[in-house]
Order: sequence, then C-alpha cells, then structure tokens
Amino acid sequence: MKTTIILTAALAMSCLCATAQDEKDTTSSRLSIGAYGEAVMTRNFYSQSFNRYKQPENYANDKSHGRFDLPHVSINIGYDLGKGWSFGSEIEFEHGGNGTAVEIEAEEAGEYEAEVEKGGEVNIEQFWINKEFMGGKFNIKAGELVVPVGYSNSHHEPDLFFTVYRPEGEATIMPNTWHQLGISLWGRLKDWKYEAQLLSGLNSESFSAENFVHYGATSPYEFKVANNYAGAVRIDNYSVPGLRIGLSGYYGYTFRNTLRTPGAKYDDVTGALGIVALDFTLNRWNWIVRGNVDYARFDDSDVISAYNQANWTHHKYQDGNPHKYSNIGSNAVAYAIEAGYNIFSQIPKLADEKFYVFGRFEHYNTMASGTYASMYKYAKKYRCAFGVNYSPVKQITIKGEYSYRFFEKPNNHGLNSDSPLYKQPYNNEPSISLGVTYCGWLL
Repeated sequence: MKTTIILTAALAMSCLCATAQDEKDTTSSRLSIGAYGEAVMTRNFYSQSFNRYKQPENYANDKSHGRFDLPHVSINIGYDLGKGWSFGSEIEFEHGGNGTAVEIEAEEAGEYEAEVEKGGEVNIEQFWINKEFMGGKFNIKAGELVVPVGYSNSHHEPDLFFTVYRPEGEATIMPNTWHQLGISLWGRLKDWKYEAQLLSGLNSESFSAENFVHYGATSPYEFKVANNYAGAVRIDNYSVPGLRIGLSGYYGYTFRNTLRTPGAKYDDVTGALGIVALDFTLNRWNWIVRGNVDYARFDDSDVISAYNQANWTHHKYQDGNPHKYSNIGSNAVAYAIEAGYNIFSQIPKLADEKFYVFGRFEHYNTMASGTYASMYKYAKKYRCAFGVNYSPVKQITIKGEYSYRFFEKPNNHGLNSDSPLYKQPYNNEPSISLGVTYCGWLL
C-alpha cells in the first residue's frame, strides 16, 4: 500500500512538472528578446567650432579631435499573444542615454540641485499592438511606430549599412529613426510588401536650415501635439532574386502643430510637407549594393521662416526654449550609393565569416532651394567613405572607415586668383572611425 502511494505521488509530481515545463516552453517560444547597438571611436581632422562655416579661414589649421560614443543601443521585446495578436516594443538609448542626480551643493548654502550627469537620450521607438489577418497578408498595428520613409528609417539596424554611423544624408534631412504614434495597415502579398500609416503631423517650429525637418517629430511636452495629421506609405518589391526595390512617401501639414496660436494673417499658411524616396538593396554574387534618392518639398517656407524668426526675437531670453526658430529651405535632397564585396567568399576555410571591402558616395542639401539658400551654402555637402566590415559571427560586425566630407567649389570664372572668393569657401572634413556592432535576437 505504501509503495503504491509513493509511486502515485511520484507520477503526479512528474505530470505536474511536465505540465509546468510545457507551459514554460510555450511562454518562452512566444517571447522574443533582441538587441542592437554600436560602440564607436572617431578622430575628426577638422575644427569642431560651431563657427567653422561662418568664418572658415579662422579654423583651417585647427587641431584634430577625437570622440568615443554609443550612438544607439536598443532593446527589443516582443510577445505572441495568440489568435493573431502580438505585442512589440523597442527602447533606445542614444549616446548612452542620459542621467541626472540630486546633489547638496556646499558652495550654495547646502541647497538641493539637480545636476546633469551625462548627455544622451532615451526613446521608446516602438510600442505597438498588432492584429494579423489572412496569414500575414493583412495586418493592423497601432501605437508608437517606425515611419518607413527612406532607406535609413526602414533599415536602421547596424548590420544594414556599411558605414560606422548611420547614412549621413537621410539622417540629416529627415527624422532618424523616425517614429511617431499612429495606426498602420501593412502586409505582404507574394513579392510585394506594403504599409500605409496615419500619424500626427510634424512641427514646423522645430525645422531648421542645417537639418531641414529632422527635429520635427520630437515634442518637448509630455504628449505630442496633433492639430495636424499626416500620412506615410511604403511599397517594397522582391520579384528579382536578391533584389529589393522600395518606394516610400509622406505628406502632411506642419504649421500650427504646436501649443502656440498664430494670428489671423496666417490662416492660409499650412506648411505642407511632401517627401518621396526611392531605395534598393542588391545582395547577390557576394556583393551588397545599396542606394537611395530622397526629395522633399516644404510649402510656405519663407512665411514660416519669418514667423519663426519673429518668435525667436520675442522668446530668445526665455530659458529652456525647445524650438529652432531658424530659416528653412523650400526643398531638400539626398542621394547615395554604396557597394561592398565579401572577400572571404573566395576562401573556403573562411566561408562562415564575412569580410566586406566597401565604398560609399553621398550628397545631401538641406537648403537645395529657397530665399535663404545663399546664406547656407555649407548645407550642400558631399561625402566619400571607404572601409571594411568584418563579421566573425552573424550578429557581430567590426567596422573601420575613412570618411571625407567636402563642399562644392565656387564658380571662379572671371575672378583673379588673389580674390578671397577664388578659394574654396569651407574647409574639407576628413575623419577616421572604428566601431563594433551587435544585432540579433537573444531569445
């Protein structure tokens, strides 16, 4: 009898443990945890003065300067909730995040004071719920979404570009990584992937001459103002083996998307912003070739520039003013091409590793046209980069790069060589960068 009881108890315990293990395995299979990030070092062989474009002759012989940085460190957590429902999130620490601490200041009669310990940002770049229909052919997603306009926003992980830092042109003229609250319809039909989003509009008070609409998606408040709405679309085609071609666009009003109320004379001003972008990736024959072309049009740029300048004059003595109050171009452009060849593909013993030698050329201009374009000729930049990407395992890439940023020479026809207008107006900007990146799923 005693033996029977012991066997029965042991069997029950075994079944209970097996059930608990099955539930644990099921939970683990539904949970996904991923991460990506970059740690980099750069030596810039040009001046770091903020006046280097206004008075370039004063900074031609400045010493080089170095930087260590964590540009992006992101943690992704997702969970399959069942019945076609899923959850996804991404929290990103830019430049190592930020930190503050409360200290008692002996030099200030023992007052409590909040000190900024380090720079950087912490952002929730994704936080959404998704419902899948028809086996993924049709999905509805709502929450904080990545806006997939341009190559760099839809492919921002560090193993999807050769350079140490994210592609410079697109990251300058557009928000990057661009993320906003909204709703998305997306899916895949055979060789086509599509997405359409409804979002809050950008804020033209945060546009600038040197960064165009880059800061327009940010908000200094505990919420994002949504007086205006916008739409974004993207379509990718995979019909040709190894080739992806993507077309994306954005359109929305940007003026009045703030807590400030303009006067009646601005009733007809909308600040309509339109962006169209074409990009591709070819991954075949041991080559990876990527390219993009981006064009943006901003209406009412002169009126809004004057409005921003007037607000700057009125509010310039207020502490903590978050807006740029800058002149803005009516058009911005960016284009780039990069290509890399995997040398280890020719060495059978190293077939499990990858070693790409790459080159990249890009051009971008945040003031491609507009009344104030002549004031910001340095906004028209070119950049060449050459380097290597070594991946000992799939998730890790070690990058090295020489970069040369340069500017267009002036038209010297009819000018004497002694004329100050004859020489190139800005100092070129070479640099060397090294980086190590991780991108992969941990669970």
